[in-house]
Amino acid sequence: MNILELKNIKKSFGDLEVLKDVSLSVRKGEVIAIIGPSGSGKSTLLRCATLLERVDRGEINYLGEAVTECVGDKTVYASKKQLQKIKGYFGLVFQNFNLFPHYTVLKNVIDAPISVQKRKKDDVIKEAAALLEKMGLSGKENNYPHQLSGGQQQRVSIVRALALNPQILFFDEPTSALDPELTGEVLKVIRSLAEENMTMVIVTHEMQFAREVADTVYFMNDGFIVESGTPEEVFDHPKTERMKHFLERYNG
Repeated sequence: MNILELKNIKKSFGDLEVLKDVSLSVRKGEVIAIIGPSGSGKSTLLRCATLLERVDRGEINYLGEAVTECVGDKTVYASKKQLQKIKGYFGLVFQNFNLFPHYTVLKNVIDAPISVQKRKKDDVIKEAAALLEKMGLSGKENNYPHQLSGGQQQRVSIVRALALNPQILFFDEPTSALDPELTGEVLKVIRSLAEENMTMVIVTHEMQFAREVADTVYFMNDGFIVESGTPEEVFDHPKTERMKHFLERYNG
């Protein structure tokens, strides 16, 4: 079953065409890595998929429910109520953590499940404590974000996303704000989620990580998906000159 389907997505900012015709689907339990040079459209694609940006054209479906559909030459979004429901299907982890600085770790984690999903506070706190323990953050519940390392802050933001019980998790370059040691810490957490069959879409510049964790790798360049396939196909047997050149730069 496909959790997410993107079909013929186009997005421009003024005269700049950022996504030119992008299609991909994500099966339940699949881990997808999206790689490519800066400015290729990777993060914009993620922002469109998570409704932070509106597409100009194309179809987005979650679990068979339409976010957008093409009517004639227009792309129409679902009702506000339907979009609110669909937003409950996914979680998003940003590269700069995006934690509320004036909230404790625990409040950062439990706020949305209680206020948005209207779940029982006691149940949410119990789940949050279990997730924090799993992520090696026990005892940090009452700390504020500024009292944590970057790696700990990113793990809190992963817990916050997981606390919503999403069907799919998106990561937008989750390690780009971290030094190498902390990067390893966060990648270890994402690896453990992959082992638990969490459905994930990860925009990353960590090629080795993409090779090890992803089921499918998409290589983007200049607003298009240029190549896709298993890590072995994409990294070991690239078909296009653009992909070969990109890998040479990373491996060189």
